[in-house]
Amino acid sequence: MAVARAPKSFLAADPGLQPNPDVQTETASSRAWWAAQPFEHRTLLSGDGLKLHAYYLPAKRPSKRTAILAHGYSGDASIMSGVARFYHEDLGMNILVPDARGHGRSEGAYIGYGWPERVDYLGWIRQVIGHDGPHAQIVLHGISMGGATVMMTSGEDLPPHVKAIVEDCGYTSVRDELAHQMKRMYKLPTFPMLPATEALTRIKAGYSFTEASALNQVRRCRTPMLFIHGSDDVFVPTSMVHELYEACPSEKDLLIVQGAGHGDSFLIDKAGYTRKVTEFLQGRLTEPAAAD
Repeated sequence: MAVARAPKSFLAADPGLQPNPDVQTETASSRAWWAAQPFEHRTLLSGDGLKLHAYYLPAKRPSKRTAILAHGYSGDASIMSGVARFYHEDLGMNILVPDARGHGRSEGAYIGYGWPERVDYLGWIRQVIGHDGPHAQIVLHGISMGGATVMMTSGEDLPPHVKAIVEDCGYTSVRDELAHQMKRMYKLPTFPMLPATEALTRIKAGYSFTEASALNQVRRCRTPMLFIHGSDDVFVPTSMVHELYEACPSEKDLLIVQGAGHGDSFLIDKAGYTRKVTEFLQGRLTEPAAAD
């Protein structure tokens, strides 16, 4: 079952997820950087009793600015190494990179596709504020399922310390994404498989695909949001980002990275990607005159 914690061998053969050979050098460099960092290991007890794990790396110079990152389906925190390095090395920020429930070092038998994770991220946000105090400034940045996670989080009652959100190739809803994959990968109709899987997920994992909607959540968003998507994404179709962008009532911007597939945008056009993120954060992140 796609929501169960287990190796996802079906993803390895998906043509929409094959690694681009042009980005392997950058990936190797970022992974080496990640492996060399003196991370602090942080934990959080979720509302349903799971012990969640995150990697924390303070900025080289004391800072109240923290990027909380969200990785994709079946990965772990380390796959965010490139983006983590950008925030830490280029923007001089603290970084907090959780392993999502059911991934990495975090507990959990089931994957929530961003819906229960949104509540987990509220917990991580509170932890950062508790650590940094009233001048804490937070950016949420997620890719793929992580993009959906930060969008789902955006519709909650966020504290003013969350200054901006960056979502990269997230889907409109879990139902929409699974329906798309059933047709694309397996040539199957959504009925009866999708309703049956949804019913089982509600019993086993405690949520439904229908309620797990990033689209509904971004309609309630009041935090500035940057939407990013690859022009050639067939895993989460590029059409989804336009629907999400139009639904968002907050300050917003959109970047379509030409030639990028699913989750490849940062690696395909790193200069354009990081420039856009930096510009979007300018004026939204500041440092206090003196630390508390």
